[in-house]
Amino acid sequence: MKNYLNFEKEIKELDEELEKLKDPYNQGGISEVDTQKISKTQKEINDKLNSIYSNLDPWQTTMVARHEDRPKSKFFIDNLFDDFISLSGDRFYGEDKSVITGFAKFKNQSILVIGQEKGDDLDSRIERNFGMMRPEGYRKTIRLMKLADRFKIPIILFVDTPGAYPGVGAEERGQAEAIAKSIECCMNLKVPTIAIIIGEGGSGGAIALASSSKVLMLENAIYSVISPEGCATILWRDPKKMLDAAKAMKLSAKDLLELNVIDEIIKEPIGGAHRDRDIILNNVRQTLTKNLNYFNELSSEEIMTERKNKFLKIGRNDGFMTSTEDLSTLTIKKNDLDQIFKSKKILLAIIGGLILVSSIFLLI
Repeated sequence: MKNYLNFEKEIKELDEELEKLKDPYNQGGISEVDTQKISKTQKEINDKLNSIYSNLDPWQTTMVARHEDRPKSKFFIDNLFDDFISLSGDRFYGEDKSVITGFAKFKNQSILVIGQEKGDDLDSRIERNFGMMRPEGYRKTIRLMKLADRFKIPIILFVDTPGAYPGVGAEERGQAEAIAKSIECCMNLKVPTIAIIIGEGGSGGAIALASSSKVLMLENAIYSVISPEGCATILWRDPKKMLDAAKAMKLSAKDLLELNVIDEIIKEPIGGAHRDRDIILNNVRQTLTKNLNYFNELSSEEIMTERKNKFLKIGRNDGFMTSTEDLSTLTIKKNDLDQIFKSKKILLAIIGGLILVSSIFLLI
């Protein structure tokens, strides 16, 4: 049974009509299949899907990214890789089933695969904790990423989570520390890492794995520091203003590519990845092949430096730096300092800060 979003009402009606045309024997006796009308209805569905999905607003994109039929990490792992060997446990506390990890082969090349898994039905979603990782999950991925780094094995990560698990037990076991250590580990790896955001990329739960050499996104995926509902609740105390929040947050793949937060968008079939799994599988396979081939020609030091510079460049194109080609250091050069001191706003802010500090000392 297909699941439809609230803006897909017309598509649902056309799909139901198409199913009746394909199976006329259940509609009041035997009759001939009208192939001409089937083709016409199918064209109507495609046109309607194209019209709707080419003009999605950010909140509709969020709903597509969360669609319950959307392909999950387990689907990609089962269909893209050969000889997958699942590995479990963080060697400290236990196993976290919200993340699937293991070594596999991709076109005869050894790969470490990590995938946040939400589950496909209620039972599996509860078992997988809806894709929200606990500290032991991040520590498991750190353990395996270090192992892959030691044996020079590339890492592919599938990101799909509303965020890290916020439970009391997770916080007591060091959730924030585990996320920070995971980011640090990702940045220090000397092997190529490719993160693909396939659904939701939520908060630190996503960035802990997406601090990668290449960050790719499916066309209708989202990537943000907080959910639109959470943002609307904090800013306006009204979760119903999620459309305004989603627009302001720039969480769609198109917006994030323009901001250079991600590196590439993977095209989805018309109507979303859940409508044709074979097409999305082929698109992901081709993209992975292309990116892995790119890194084959780089040394370990070049891979690490490129990753570091990639993240240092984000948000600095309109800043005080004159060149973003070499960002291996955060040190401000003399020319940059001159440009800073030419800014009246910054000078006023510095003077104001000095006056405030002086006043505090005088009061003491």
